Amino acid sequence: MFSITSKAAEKAKAILKNEGKEGWGLRIFSAEGYCSPSFGLDIDENPQEGDEVLEKEGLRVFIDKQTFDLLGELELDYYEDEEQEGFILKGPMPSCGPGCGGACGA
Repeated sequence: MFSITSKAAEKAKAILKNEGKEGWGLRIFSAEGYCSPSFGLDIDENPQEGDEVLEKEGLRVFIDKQTFDLLGELELDYYEDEEQEGFILKGPMPSCGPGCGGACGA
């Protein structure tokens, strides 16, 4: 099942606070990719009807059902090094399977 690290939750809450959007949540969404879906991250005030809502250390994460199913065993983490930092999805990425000739879910 999809999960969120403590570090990712703390960084997201800090970003929301800096943006003046304390109490808002993160939205994870998917877009069709060639051999696997692409995922994006945004901020949102409230969940939409049908969203899965996860909570981690006071952070709410909103994910539509289709995206939630695609996320599988992935984990949202936050990385930092001397040159860059940001959110990252870690774990086995979903794919269309052999050939990658069509769109996922087709």
